[in-house]
Amino acid sequence: MNPIVLAIVVLVVLGLAGGIILVLASKFMAVYEDPRIAQITECLAGANCGGCGYAGCADYAKAIVEGKAPTYKCAPGGDKTNDAINLIMGNDTDNRPSLRATVICNGGVNCGKRFDYQGIQTCAAAAAVAGGPSACAFGCLGLGDCTRACKFDAIHVVNGVAVVDRTKCTGCTACTVACPRHIIQMKPIASQPAVKCSSKDKGPVVNKACRVGCIACGLCVRNCPNEAIFLKDNVAVIDYTKCNGCGTCVSKCPKKAIQWVEGSPRPMDSAVPEHKVL
Repeated sequence: MNPIVLAIVVLVVLGLAGGIILVLASKFMAVYEDPRIAQITECLAGANCGGCGYAGCADYAKAIVEGKAPTYKCAPGGDKTNDAINLIMGNDTDNRPSLRATVICNGGVNCGKRFDYQGIQTCAAAAAVAGGPSACAFGCLGLGDCTRACKFDAIHVVNGVAVVDRTKCTGCTACTVACPRHIIQMKPIASQPAVKCSSKDKGPVVNKACRVGCIACGLCVRNCPNEAIFLKDNVAVIDYTKCNGCGTCVSKCPKKAIQWVEGSPRPMDSAVPEHKVL
C-alpha cells in the first residue's frame, strides 16, 4: 500500500477512535447540573453584591435549587425577580419581607467632637483611634464607609451623618456590614416612626455630646396610646407589633430623636453648627 494512503488511513482511524472515546467519556463522566440553576441565575440581578449571603448570583441560584436558600433574597432584583424564581421552582408567591436600610442616628453636625481627626478618612480607621473623634461613642462617624459599600448610590453623608435614599435602596445590606458601629439597620419600607439614636449613655452624657440624642426622658413611653414604646439601655425602643403609626412619639420627643422614616429621603432637620465638647 502506498505509504501516503496508509498514513491517511491511520489518521482517520485514530480520529474516529478518539471521537468515540470522547463521546463515551462525555456520556459516562458527565456531571449533571440542574437546568434550573442557569435559569435562575439569568433571572437574578447579576450584581454579585453578596446581600443574599452567598458569594455570587450563581452560588445563590444553586442554593435555591438545592433547597438551602429562600427565593426572596435577591434584594436588587426585587419582587419581579422573586416572582420569576418562584415560577421556575413551581412555588406559590410567598410572603417575603421588603426591607430597606435605616441609619439609627441623627447626629452629624448636631453632635460634638472630642478631637479633630486627621487620619485615614474611613469610619473604620477613625473608630480605631481612641474610639473615634465623635463625642458620642455610638453614633455615625460620617466618613462614608457605607456610601462606598453601596452599589446603588442609595446612601450619602449629609451634614455629617449617613442618610438613606429609600427610593434607591434595594435592601442588599452592604451598608450594614460596612458600618463599624453597626448603626444601620434593616426596617420595613412602610412609613413608620423610628428612634434615630443608638446611644446607651445616660441623659446628662447624651445632652453634653449631642443635641438630638435620646435622653431617656420617657415622654414617648408615657404618651403612647398603644404602649408600643419602652426604654432599654437608656434609649427608646419601638415595638412595631403594637405601633399603629399614630405619630404621638414623634411629636412628644423634646430632642427630636424620634422621626418618621418614609419611602423617600428624609429632610435634614434643623442642624446646628458643629461644636466641640470641652
